[in-house]
Amino acid sequence: MADNQEATLTLPSAPASVTAARRHVTDVLLSWGLGESTDAMESLRLIVSELATNAVQHTCGQSPVFTVDLRLEGAEWLRLGVSDSHPRRPRRLPAAVQQDNGRGLAIIRALTAESGGRMTVAPAGRGGKTVWVDIPWVPMATA
Repeated sequence: MADNQEATLTLPSAPASVTAARRHVTDVLLSWGLGESTDAMESLRLIVSELATNAVQHTCGQSPVFTVDLRLEGAEWLRLGVSDSHPRRPRRLPAAVQQDNGRGLAIIRALTAESGGRMTVAPAGRGGKTVWVDIPWVPMATA
């Protein structure tokens, strides 16, 4: 396997695209050597689900599509990013709203920190942003 690999998928901002994003990430990571039933795979599936859901629900129709990027950098770090064209950065919802939803960013931060990684938000094309999650790459992990 090459030290640097990339995979990108652009999907419509529709609820069904969350499942497609999760499937894409799973397929790519399996092809790059990450075990199917590892904690890392489960965490990454949940992270992409939360990020894709945010891209669909919180762009208020201003982002007709979102893009999922996977980058394996030097066989040491995995970067997972979800980009949309909405200019507003992700933000925590008020506590009253969080009773039913709004915990996605907290979940993403916790899973990312637990794996020794970090989450960042960067400007993206079309005036939007990309939420990046960087975690150490551990292929074929059994835990």
